[in-house]
Amino acid sequence: MQITPLGDTALVLEAGSVIDEPTHRRVQTAWRALAAAPLPGVSELVPAYTTVTVFYDPWAAVQAGAPEQNITDWLATQLRERLKNPPKSAKPESKLVEIPVCYGGEFGPDLGRVATQAKIPPEEVIRRHGKAEYPVHLIGFAPGFPYLGGLPKELHTPRHPKPRMSVPPGSVGIGGAQTGIYPLATPGGWNLIGRTPLRIFRPEQNPPVLLTAGDRVKFRAITPLEFARLEERP
Repeated sequence: MQITPLGDTALVLEAGSVIDEPTHRRVQTAWRALAAAPLPGVSELVPAYTTVTVFYDPWAAVQAGAPEQNITDWLATQLRERLKNPPKSAKPESKLVEIPVCYGGEFGPDLGRVATQAKIPPEEVIRRHGKAEYPVHLIGFAPGFPYLGGLPKELHTPRHPKPRMSVPPGSVGIGGAQTGIYPLATPGGWNLIGRTPLRIFRPEQNPPVLLTAGDRVKFRAITPLEFARLEERP
């Protein structure tokens, strides 16, 4: 696993060069191995599609034995040693989360656009989107926003050239080769195909997010009546 500096307080662990399932598993294993037994000076671990970024406090690292003039190499050596024999708890684990979605209509105004791009009926877009199982690669952009892999290739759809100023919370969108869920009302250029009544970001709870990196997601189509019944209030 390649390790390179990122500024003067972080290192990037490169687990692969393409976004696929093997790379995802390597990222998850490295992230969990380092989280299970934190190294001195390490303040945060951030998993992404193909990398894990390790943020550290230089002073804390020096206090732990790192040479002041060569903290980066010292920490990189510690990271490699830790990753050689990861603890059993580092084995990738995930929970499967079912997300109910009301597709089309006012909930998914871009369902037709995706169907046109894929040259299939809207009902088939719904079926194929719900059939797949999606790994959560990372959380970003907005609090709790899950970037999901595994979108069927035929559903890949370019983003809108001009983003919307506000996307409703819970909107399920497709942006290029990705699908995801907007947790808050934010600007966004993804194609909105539906909306979930579940709250993805819950700041009053611990943890405050419904999904975390490493989880897996299945979407289930519901009716507007079910949406109203399941809708979670802040």
